[in-house]
Amino acid sequence: MSTVELTAENFDQTVTDHEFVLIDFWASWCGPCRQFAPVYEKASEKHEDIVFASVDTEAQQQLAAAFDVRSIPTLAIIRDKTLIYAQPGALPEAALEDLIKQAREVDMDEVKRKAAEAEAEQA
Repeated sequence: MSTVELTAENFDQTVTDHEFVLIDFWASWCGPCRQFAPVYEKASEKHEDIVFASVDTEAQQQLAAAFDVRSIPTLAIIRDKTLIYAQPGALPEAALEDLIKQAREVDMDEVKRKAAEAEAEQA
């Protein structure tokens, strides 16, 4: 599956319709972003059950701000409408594959339970 351009307009629908979404925040002037792009594209072809999305931070400043993106590239992972990972930095292929493997292994029921507990404590 090729990467999907993520915008403020299609973000909610994309996250709602898909269980697993990887997001690459990038800009055309960013050298590390351009270096990471082929690695990200190759991974998208290997993992057809995952939506690989990209956000042009210049065109989608509101979306980048919502994720508190301060440097690019930044990679974010959303599973079951829950952000489980967000880190800046271009990853080599092996590290990206390992990150995807770890994200697949996350117990989302446990994540949601802990989030509900934290929310209840704040109330």
